[in-house]
Amino acid sequence: MTYKDYYKVLGVSKTATQDEIKKAYRSLALKYHPDKSKGDRGAEDKFKDINEANEVLSDPEKRKKYDRFGQDWRHYQETGGQPGGFDWSKYTSGQQAGRARQMSSEEFESMFGDGGVGDIFELLFGQKGGARRGRHSSAIPGEDFSAETTISLEEAYRGATRLITLDGQTIKVTLKPGIADGQDLRIPGKGAPGSNGGPHGDLYLTVRVSPHTEFERRGNDLHADLHVDLYTAVLGGKAQVKTFSGAVKVTIPKGTQSGTELRLKGLGMPVYGKKDEFGNLIVKVVVQIPQNLSDAETELFKKLASQRR
Repeated sequence: MTYKDYYKVLGVSKTATQDEIKKAYRSLALKYHPDKSKGDRGAEDKFKDINEANEVLSDPEKRKKYDRFGQDWRHYQETGGQPGGFDWSKYTSGQQAGRARQMSSEEFESMFGDGGVGDIFELLFGQKGGARRGRHSSAIPGEDFSAETTISLEEAYRGATRLITLDGQTIKVTLKPGIADGQDLRIPGKGAPGSNGGPHGDLYLTVRVSPHTEFERRGNDLHADLHVDLYTAVLGGKAQVKTFSGAVKVTIPKGTQSGTELRLKGLGMPVYGKKDEFGNLIVKVVVQIPQNLSDAETELFKKLASQRR
């Protein structure tokens, strides 16, 4: 059996957390997936190694055994799985440390059961190399898929659907209103098929929301600029504000300064997963100074200025 360093396969350290292993696996699986590397035998082999490494390192119990014994599992195959053909001294402590000894049949069976090498591999990898003593191979869940999709901010406001094609299957995904940029969704049973009767894996979909030209999203609130003329800012009046649910009229108080923020309750983004709950729309007043004044207008402003001194 050829030893494979599963940590090197996934490009992580031996102290990597489960989240780091999961992230590395998703990135590599997406990169080397057969749908993206059709006909590339090297990429296909790499994809198989990635799945094999993830199968072991993502399971704490399997990872523990792998970390303990590593490449020494090859010796079982070379010795035909006999307990006397393997030096266990490196895994002992105290008086046994440093002295090679043979493991007794009782010790061997106590640690690995009565199935020999086949059971050892079952303990390590969750499956057997073949039928042994009338036993059947274990059911193995399918691998998870990773994908990304991009939507507009308006689609994030109203909700949207996307068709995701992976491994020859087209999956319809419904995105609820209020979904956030970078949010991960788990779609159960839409990954690769399992083996030996095992269940399908899952699809993990990352949603990206494109920036909008007029609105900036901050949590569930939307922010936008509201341009008003000087006269409305000085004298007060009404201004029209665009929202995703339609245009609304807002009152501009007399003497409003440029930079003043007005909060429009409930006109922001939907709160994800909560019906009829919304953030706010916050508009910042931007006062527009009149340009290209006529002589008469200039004189009027001069008179006004003199009255304020």
